[in-house]
Amino acid sequence: MPATLYAATTNPGKLRDFSVAAAEGGFTVAPLPDLDAISAPAENELTFAANARVKAQYYSRFTPGLVIADDSGLEVDALGGEPGVRSARFAEDAGYEPRNPDPFLSVDTRNNLYLLSRLRGITLRTARYRCALAAARDGVVLLTAEGIVDGEILNAPRGIGGFGYDPLFLLPHLRLTMAEISLDQKHVISHRGRAFRALLPGLKELIS
Repeated sequence: MPATLYAATTNPGKLRDFSVAAAEGGFTVAPLPDLDAISAPAENELTFAANARVKAQYYSRFTPGLVIADDSGLEVDALGGEPGVRSARFAEDAGYEPRNPDPFLSVDTRNNLYLLSRLRGITLRTARYRCALAAARDGVVLLTAEGIVDGEILNAPRGIGGFGYDPLFLLPHLRLTMAEISLDQKHVISHRGRAFRALLPGLKELIS
């Protein structure tokens, strides 16, 4: 029977990425039980790795099993690595409002619009998705790993799949955005999948 890992997330996209990579190593991934009822810890660290460790350590106190937690986001070279750890709150932090404000705009759309406004007139568009992953048990971090996907930021979104900055994130070798590739391709390419695969050898040792 596959060993179960508890993920400190309810994000369906993250759970899919982790589950596919976990299955390759003989594990299953399930959301941490009653996660919605647990107060979230502050994510005020300066790096993805530090935030992932904080979350894994914190949430692992709520279950006797092995807990994995990630922190991930976008780094744009022309912006000095921004939005980085503030990827999910990029527009909010800046108090950004589009020229024609729409109260129904999603957080992702607002973040994408703000990113494009910051990159207006800039030709250097190299960027990367980065995911830091940590595994912990009983409040102790036991393993960490990282996954990276390199790309470029487009001038306009393309594709309807994915989430976050995926419609703007071009994979140069495919000439497709993260929002245009199939789920099967994304599971292979994704920074979260790569981070999980890097974690797998250590996970196998922990349960052997």
